[in-house]
Amino acid sequence: MEQDHRTLLITCFEPFGGEAENASMLAVDALPDTVGPWRLQKALLPVEFGTAGDRAIALAEEIGAEVVICVGQAAGRVAVTPELVALNLQHAPIPDNAGRSPQDVPVVPGAREAYFSTLPLRAMTEAIRAEGIPAALSYSAGLYVCNDLYYRVLHHFRGTGVRAAFIHVPAFRGTPSMEPSVAARALVLAIERIPVEAEPQPEVSGKTHG
Repeated sequence: MEQDHRTLLITCFEPFGGEAENASMLAVDALPDTVGPWRLQKALLPVEFGTAGDRAIALAEEIGAEVVICVGQAAGRVAVTPELVALNLQHAPIPDNAGRSPQDVPVVPGAREAYFSTLPLRAMTEAIRAEGIPAALSYSAGLYVCNDLYYRVLHHFRGTGVRAAFIHVPAFRGTPSMEPSVAARALVLAIERIPVEAEPQPEVSGKTHG
């Protein structure tokens, strides 16, 4: 009997900053169409503040995604890094692909300071490491378009049951680097750890505690 698949949206980014390729795009392109109970819907997003998040949200709603995983490139990192936190802050060290350079402004004015992933990132990280692929839980997705996308997705889908995470993969070229096939395998291992039914999540205010 054919397995009844659930829908998972997985996004990646186009090249930016004058580069010819983006490791997230190469890794997502290498993914299979299904992983366990999940049917993967892949989407390429522009490296643009606001626009990337709007497109991801619209597509997730259009296809009825139960899970959204956004993938980005983190040059200089040696490991695959699931991101625990999205901050309500934009700061561009370089212009995005639309030429915008926000400087210390909120992603969503008046909204909470931060959101935490609604997927089991520690279990996902351990599953990747167990296969010998470098992986580490990260507490900062930066303040560029990756964080902007992540925050918008978590903000929009809060309380709806749609679960989301962001995962950074190392660059494909240079030092350090990671082959796209290895990064893709890490993503598969992470997806395999996602339960079909949402697990209870602690309510976190996003406030800073001393």
